Amino acid sequence: MHENAMHMLTLAAADPIDHVTDKYLLKIGDTPILTMHMVTLIIATGIMLWAMWTAAKSIDTGPESDGNDRYITKGRFAQLIEAMVVYLRDEMLEPVLGKEHTRRYLPFLLSLFFFVLFNNLFGMIPVMDFLHLLGAHNTWIGGTATANIAITGALALVAFVLIEAHAFREQGVKGWLLHNFGGLVPGPILLFPIALIVFVVEIAGHFIKPTALAIRLFANMVAGHTLMAVLLSFGYAAVEAGMGTFGIGTITVVSGISAIVVTFLELFVSFLQAFIFMFLTAVFISLMSHDDEHEAGHEEDTVAHSEHQLATEMQEAVAH
Repeated sequence: MHENAMHMLTLAAADPIDHVTDKYLLKIGDTPILTMHMVTLIIATGIMLWAMWTAAKSIDTGPESDGNDRYITKGRFAQLIEAMVVYLRDEMLEPVLGKEHTRRYLPFLLSLFFFVLFNNLFGMIPVMDFLHLLGAHNTWIGGTATANIAITGALALVAFVLIEAHAFREQGVKGWLLHNFGGLVPGPILLFPIALIVFVVEIAGHFIKPTALAIRLFANMVAGHTLMAVLLSFGYAAVEAGMGTFGIGTITVVSGISAIVVTFLELFVSFLQAFIFMFLTAVFISLMSHDDEHEAGHEEDTVAHSEHQLATEMQEAVAH
């Protein structure tokens, strides 16, 4: 009874790290081939695919027999998804990538956003804790898949491949090399040492950027869930210290309220980290693009300045 009470107070784990640590479910020798986070990832991804498919059906134009109502998105969930997609496309991605590149990479970027988001949100459901409370010692599902560096690293690797493929598509091999030399080659031979340093830094940047994406997502998910587990473990600590019923109850209530507040913060972080992962990927893609749009804008400014100067000279001539 004493052990069950402690489990209830701590949501089934005395060690906060237990909430974010992966569990091996199947191994061949010493090589794990199936883990708890893998199962959680598959289930969360399946839920995402089903939810997106359902929303797409509601957003899609209906039959002509519906009249003008066929253009109206049906269902609150589908309307929420549509509003999110339109906002991300029009307000976040197009200003960074431009219309052409946004249209090309929008399916990937949105898939990345919702994949990370659904896994973050699924990790907030205490499935593993409830299974522990029901008496299961070894659980096959639970935790947060995006709190696993292997999973966030795989996402970053996919983003890295796409970014580099886009760079070679836009610039070619020669343009890619010149871009990484910082525009200092070809140039005076005295600039070559500087260009070489710039090249090394730029090449390192190609790997550092996606690595930072993986570590940022991983660290935020681990920190949030660990903090909630620490707050909930205060009740367990009170029981272990032999405090009275009043002390245990007071600490449990305070830590529980604090955990609820942190849960809302973690909900915000789940959306924020999904957005950051997608948006920074879009920014890194844009950095590998040609500067055609910027050059066009510069030419327009130059033409406008020339026209203004010509008009000013003509007004002065007429005045004289």
